[in-house]
Amino acid sequence: MKFWKRFDVNEGNGGPRRDAFTLIELLVVIAIIAILASMLLPSLAKAKEAGRRMSCVNNEKQLSISATLYAQDFGDQYPLRSGTLRWPQAMLSYFRNTNILVCPTDKIHNPQTEGGVVANVADCAGRTYMINGFNDYFHDNFDSGTFDAYMGGTLNQGLRQTKILFPSDTIIFGEKKAVSPQYYMDLLEAGQDSLGNDYTELNQTMHLEGSDYAFADGSARFLKAYIDMGSLPGHYNLWAVTTEGRTNYALGSAE
Repeated sequence: MKFWKRFDVNEGNGGPRRDAFTLIELLVVIAIIAILASMLLPSLAKAKEAGRRMSCVNNEKQLSISATLYAQDFGDQYPLRSGTLRWPQAMLSYFRNTNILVCPTDKIHNPQTEGGVVANVADCAGRTYMINGFNDYFHDNFDSGTFDAYMGGTLNQGLRQTKILFPSDTIIFGEKKAVSPQYYMDLLEAGQDSLGNDYTELNQTMHLEGSDYAFADGSARFLKAYIDMGSLPGHYNLWAVTTEGRTNYALGSAE
């Protein structure tokens, strides 16, 4: 039996010839690679977003803990509502690094802030998060003049931690739209009958199907879109402090 070898055209080299890929074979390989990439890239994107979301949860947890520490040092009160010294600057000595004010997912959107006093670096820093304005409590427990002073940032009184009856289900911080400069998430933005910031300012889908929130007990977690506003029947608006507000401002009860 004879065995035949295939040699280069220049047989004097004596080396075996390796056939090149045909065009069809090359196209098949490219197609397979494209199919594999289309299968893997969504999974990689989801994994990256999951990592960003966990970092965001950690940011909000630090902010919630900072708010608790602040209250412990200032007569059980959260930062005052002020037109000049906003909550980021008031709490800066507790969370220390302004980087935690921006969610990693939101970073590419250049989140806005109102700015104000230039020396207040934390107030002027880009910011994803907004603090609960607690104005359902102030509206229901004070006269109209005092409430107006609170909303105008001139009332020398903040919400006491002990007034929050459901700390594990009362939101302290949430994620706003990148274009919103607001610091406070107000259920009553301009009056009792107007749309609140829960409708107009919050980003309900920062992380695909929902957003991250920090709570008064120091915890932070992801909620699907509009769950924070009580979108499901029998659920509550988790931004409200008062028992009545939790029900009255819930989407599920709004007909």
